[in-house]
Amino acid sequence: MRIARTIGNKELWRREKTLFLTSRRTPLSCYEKVFRWVEEFDRGQCAVCFNTSELEEEVLKALLVCHVPTALVVTGKFRNTYNVQIEQALKENRLLVLVLQREESDGKGFEARLRNWWTIRQVQHIVCGYINPNGSIFGLLTGHSDVTHLLDNTDLKVAEPNEKPHRWSVAEDKRLLRMYYEDMGIHAIHKAIDRPYSTVYLRIKSITMNVELLKGREFEDHVLELLGVAINDKLTLKEWRGDKSLPGIYPEGNSNPDLILEYDGCPFAIECKWRSHMPKDISKELLPPARVALFEKYATEHRMPVFLLLGIGGLPSDPDVLYVSRLDMPDSVASIYNNVTTPAKLLDSIIDLLTNSKPCLPDYKVQSRLTYPKAYAPWKKDEDAILIELFRQRKPLDEMSVICQRSPKGVAARLCRLGLIQKRSQWQ
Repeated sequence: MRIARTIGNKELWRREKTLFLTSRRTPLSCYEKVFRWVEEFDRGQCAVCFNTSELEEEVLKALLVCHVPTALVVTGKFRNTYNVQIEQALKENRLLVLVLQREESDGKGFEARLRNWWTIRQVQHIVCGYINPNGSIFGLLTGHSDVTHLLDNTDLKVAEPNEKPHRWSVAEDKRLLRMYYEDMGIHAIHKAIDRPYSTVYLRIKSITMNVELLKGREFEDHVLELLGVAINDKLTLKEWRGDKSLPGIYPEGNSNPDLILEYDGCPFAIECKWRSHMPKDISKELLPPARVALFEKYATEHRMPVFLLLGIGGLPSDPDVLYVSRLDMPDSVASIYNNVTTPAKLLDSIIDLLTNSKPCLPDYKVQSRLTYPKAYAPWKKDEDAILIELFRQRKPLDEMSVICQRSPKGVAARLCRLGLIQKRSQWQ
């Protein structure tokens, strides 16, 4: 690894440095000792930390709120440009951001492990939160003498004090939300409201937007910014549907595309999805056949194309790669990998697909997939094996149809194709 870029006060790196390390999954019972270390940190030194796990994010926020000189080490890109506490710390010259980049000689190892190994060699002291004995960090610490462990196995079993008997007041909720959206972190909220860390953590989860929904909303905001809705006179945002739900209750409108737009009088819809990595099987992890069938139905009923805009890697507000594809076209899911675009060319890519392609899915196919999600889709080897076994068990055609998620005519046609029956009429 090498330093590709530095942001902030470079003089901090010349100080005596203490690195905070923790495993990715850390019990909430550990938080009290970790934050006590933050408050007692020697301001004449420089705290070094990462920002990849939940506890690391909270420790970084606590260090910045407590005005501890801090060096944040990241790999690839520095993306937290809109964090309130980071912005303030950079202005006050008490933060240094080191952006690391892999060198060719580093091979194909995990970047997080290479980052940890590089950083450990640069610091004088190491302080550990909870370290998983089976994790990669445990091995990296071998041979280092100046290592302090804040926690032991007994700390993991110690429960926090019982919660206050009274309910959360509106004033407490307002204060929590204000501090949460100012990126002050769980430690500052705990001190201000005087409730256990676990209680604050659960309250944040219950009254703020679900993390996945928040990521989706961030990506939708980014898409509208890339399309230039605010500055393009030809482009109009007609509808913007939010994914709202209660436990076990999901509005039918959630099945519709996220954005409805119109370009130069031509309407179209966009389904926005962001993932940290490309799914191995899009049809299983991202767009199951039943979901695609709903988009095809929407395209037919509203006479407008439906696009999938998929962001991969980076952050929802700054993905590494963008893919755009039409969901109302045949084999659209399979062709997503081939339809890569760039932020600057996103609108041009959509316009090109909008003007040079026509929906090819007939209405009868759309209607059929509402009842049979796999209707008219190619048969796979494992599906053929299931069908053959059902045939050998002499299952009724209707039951075979339900199991295979295809119409009775489609099942009979496949049996005929496999040579199990001579004519479709034998089973109709």
